[in-house]
Amino acid sequence: MSRPSHPLVRLYFKVGLIPQIMLGLIFGIILAAVSKETALHMSLLGDLFINALKSVAPILVLILVIASISNHQHGKQANIKPLIMLYFAGMVLAALLATIASFLFPSQISLGDTLENLTLTPPNGISAVLKTLLEKMIDNPVNALIKANYIGLIIWGVGIGLALRHSSETTKTMMNDLSYAISFIVRIIIRFAPLGVFGLVASTLAETGFGELLKYAHLLVVLVSCMLIVALMINPLLAFLVMRKNPYPLVFTSLKESAIPAFFTRSSAANIPVNIEICKKYKMDKDTYTVAVPLGAAINMSGAAVTITVLTLATVNSMPASAGIQVDIYSALLLCIISSICACGASGIAGGSLLLIPVACSMFGIPNEISAKVIGIGIAIGVIQDSVETALNSSSDVVFIGAVSSASQKNS
Repeated sequence: MSRPSHPLVRLYFKVGLIPQIMLGLIFGIILAAVSKETALHMSLLGDLFINALKSVAPILVLILVIASISNHQHGKQANIKPLIMLYFAGMVLAALLATIASFLFPSQISLGDTLENLTLTPPNGISAVLKTLLEKMIDNPVNALIKANYIGLIIWGVGIGLALRHSSETTKTMMNDLSYAISFIVRIIIRFAPLGVFGLVASTLAETGFGELLKYAHLLVVLVSCMLIVALMINPLLAFLVMRKNPYPLVFTSLKESAIPAFFTRSSAANIPVNIEICKKYKMDKDTYTVAVPLGAAINMSGAAVTITVLTLATVNSMPASAGIQVDIYSALLLCIISSICACGASGIAGGSLLLIPVACSMFGIPNEISAKVIGIGIAIGVIQDSVETALNSSSDVVFIGAVSSASQKNS
């Protein structure tokens, strides 16, 4: 691909996305403070960005699921089963922690005029939630794409992916290429995140006042606090149960050597070579880490489980009382499971966990129009949230691989 010729365009791509989003956030705040009327007109930028996300998210979920399952490799199985159990246990416990934190320190976000003239039929308890899920699971795939029925898209994706596992390598390669193409479109949309964040922040603050910044700060504190607890308490506990010795040397090593690079790259996939070198350096089982590091980068997403859970419950808390949405203990537990499953599909693109929030929101009857705006809000705080999330995801891989390798070497 040829380099852009215009100096301003080259400068735009040379500056990293994180500084651009920070500038968009700062300029949005300044504009809302200086000229409220002008800031309100900037809502067009935010609306265009949200609509672009809303249009690409359903097809992204469907294609990613199909490609992931159809290209699953039956490689070496050394210690992979206990690792997968650790991965899923870590994600469920992370989602459970996020649920408890969301009940103890409830977050709210401003959804603006999205709620005007909105009529919802929220599920009434766990039985209604399960009924809604079952109905969504058997939806027509075309209708699921049109109405952004993510549950139905996941089921169809799983079914098609399983069927394609017996197809030719050419077909599997095509699905990989299609997955890359859709992800590439998403990356292009994300490149416009600074403008979208600028429009969202400016118009939101002009409309609701600067008290909204406190809501964003509260939401960010809940997210980061949950992720730190997962890294410093839940992961060590799971590692101890496997290796039966003090896990903190391993935990602190992973935080220092894996989490810090991942914090700045914001990509679990980009951190795969780093994690492989760490495993090699500390003489972990080679047959395990050569398979487990790429696998963990794809499905071990405790940070994503936290993000999806907290933002979903923040959305529920932000709905008007007239919507009648209530979360009982059974619905909360089901949300933990769904968030964990969604987290497994969050890899591949920056901010991938945010694009799966509509899946969790849909179980409460929250429409795509609202959950898409929540994605935009998540991107606004993603300067910190996504970096911490990726650091947790990547360092967790090293902790769990080290724990399983230690237990395996002890038993051999």
